[in-house]
Amino acid sequence: MTMRPDSTFYASPRLAMEAPAENFAYTLLLSPDFSKPDALAVIDVKPGSKTYSQIVHTVTMPNKGDEFHHFGWNACSSALSPLAGHAFIERRFLVIPGIRSSRIYVVDTKPSPLEAKIHKIIEPEEVFKKTGYSRPHTIHCGPEGIYVSTLGGGGKDGTQGPPGVFIMDCETFDVLGRWEIDRGPQTLHYDFWWNLPRDYMVTSEWALPPQFENGIVAEDLLANKYGHRLHFWDLRARRNVQTIDLGANHQMALEVRPAHDPVREYGFVGVVVDTTNLEASIWTWWREGGKFHAEKTATIPPEPAPKEKLPPLLQGFGAVPPLVTDIDLSMDDRFLYVSCWGTGEMRQYDVRDPRKPKLAGSVHIGGIARRTPHPNGKPYAGGPQMVEISRDGKRVYWTNSLYSTWDDQFYPDGMPGAEVMAKVGSDGGLELAGDYFVSFPDGYRPHQIRLEGGDCSTDSFCYPSVWN
Repeated sequence: MTMRPDSTFYASPRLAMEAPAENFAYTLLLSPDFSKPDALAVIDVKPGSKTYSQIVHTVTMPNKGDEFHHFGWNACSSALSPLAGHAFIERRFLVIPGIRSSRIYVVDTKPSPLEAKIHKIIEPEEVFKKTGYSRPHTIHCGPEGIYVSTLGGGGKDGTQGPPGVFIMDCETFDVLGRWEIDRGPQTLHYDFWWNLPRDYMVTSEWALPPQFENGIVAEDLLANKYGHRLHFWDLRARRNVQTIDLGANHQMALEVRPAHDPVREYGFVGVVVDTTNLEASIWTWWREGGKFHAEKTATIPPEPAPKEKLPPLLQGFGAVPPLVTDIDLSMDDRFLYVSCWGTGEMRQYDVRDPRKPKLAGSVHIGGIARRTPHPNGKPYAGGPQMVEISRDGKRVYWTNSLYSTWDDQFYPDGMPGAEVMAKVGSDGGLELAGDYFVSFPDGYRPHQIRLEGGDCSTDSFCYPSVWN
């Protein structure tokens, strides 16, 4: 604990953009066949370093079968909120949920990322007992504690009661209890985020555990049984105030990305697939007149492909759906990055007019049918998946694995783990960095990335930026 605010906490998005660049990237590694423990890899991302683009430290867990997913810090810029209950906390611990085991690891990154080590393990029994939830999925550091979203309720298959959000103490890491007081019509869960000064949270929907743990259930997808709603919450009252249905054909409304500047009351959500035409879409939500609204503001079409290039799951369609599996918003709210995991494309949209996104850049790598190699000539299986943006907006990192069983369905020829980076032009545009390609040990696939000192899907801000 420090007696002054952590120097990596920033009052506004602009101040975060002006901070020193990251030297390390933390990347989660999962064992898709559960034959070895999952791990956390520390990667050198400092240009000019002798170990640039290499794993320089690994924290291997003591258990198998966790399936790491979306992790986060114990504390971040939200700690500067006037409502913060921990005035002298520091960004020190990474909180890592196992989506299959419901186990949570806390990794200490002090005194150096090169010495990161396990600090505490929260066993699934504590999560079940205190929350009734299972399958922890996403971590966000809030002003008063650590928020954890879940994908399962109680019972062995996670279907006894709806999933939701629970809170952990950001110093002791004790599980405190459920967050929701009144959940309204919410029965499914996926991602969540908020606008702290505006006092609202938004949550999205994926599916219940039987619909994703053993792979996508095609019959349920075609019957529109996956999630397709956004839920808006009063953050302090912890109650659902509005639910917007995007339409049952808009299956799997996943990552939510509110504007970073709290003055701006809008955000974005990616929809994986439209079951009527296989296209993916980006939706913009905003609040006006005391109500939330949402509309489809960008679409991405499927790509026709010969049967022999398609996995059995897609051969009847004769096309590759884009499969938007992640989105991320630059710190200045200018560019939205969209991972098209199926077609092997990373898209960059100019969203300064949030209801009229304009395609500003694109690179292809991997893809179900395209199989575009990296500029260095190395093959890249899978497609752009979890994406992370540097605070200054100049570098965009991404990995290639979605979820073990889904990887095997859509990329049955195998998926060696890889992490790449693209550089962003001053006026937009993307170019893959030829000297950045991280290969991972055999039997591991990478998922989410966190950057040293914070990044564009970690921190939430309490004060407006002053743009000169």
